[in-house]
Parts: sequence; C-alpha cells; structure tokens
Amino acid sequence: MKKLLLVSLSFLAFSASANIIYDKTGVNEKDFVFDQYQCQEMSQQVHKNTESRGAISSGLKGAAVGAAGSAIAGGSGSHGAKTGAGIGVAVGLLGGAKDRRANEANYEAEKETVVRNCMANRGYSILN
Repeated sequence: MKKLLLVSLSFLAFSASANIIYDKTGVNEKDFVFDQYQCQEMSQQVHKNTESRGAISSGLKGAAVGAAGSAIAGGSGSHGAKTGAGIGVAVGLLGGAKDRRANEANYEAEKETVVRNCMANRGYSILN
C-alpha cells in the first residue's frame, strides 16, 4: 500500500513540475517525493485570472467608433455603426481567446514558480 501511494505521489509531482530540474545528489527519494507533492499542493492556491476582452463590449466600442468615423466622413452614421460593431465583435472574440491563452500560460508559470520556490526553501538545489 505504501509503495502504491509513493508511486502515485511521484507521478502527480512529476507531471505537475516536469520543467524543473533538481540535483538529487544525496537526497532521500521518499522525502523528495513527499516535499514535491506538498509544494505542488501549495501551488494550487494560485488564483487563475479569468478576465478577457468581451465581444459585446468590443462590439459597442466598435459601433461607436464606426458611427463617429462615418459621420465625420459625411456618410451615414448607422451604416458605420453596423460595420464598426461587426468589426468590434470579431476583434472581441479574437482578443478574448488570446487573453484566455495568455491567462492560462501565466497561471501555469506562476504555479511552477511556487513549486520552484517551495522546493528551494526546503533545501533542494534547482538547476534551471
């Protein structure tokens, strides 16, 4: 049973912080796996940023800019608003997806930093 628990802990710890390279010279493997698991658990406290640009707000901004630009150019404000809203929605959707990818990358990097700092504070040598 203890061996199964150790294998499970080492798999979880390895998969979560596979980018960190440790110098394990003179390190007790059981202590290392346990410490790494605890540090990984601590990294779960990192908050994920869920803010992103919205299609609706970008559409409204696009409509306003389109209407203003069209009115200044002497055209129909409603036609410019429709075009601006369409472009704003497209930009909002694309920008929102980009924001979500950036938020996910930042979240994973911050979790890795927590694991790295935790292990370093426990006396492990980190090589990268």
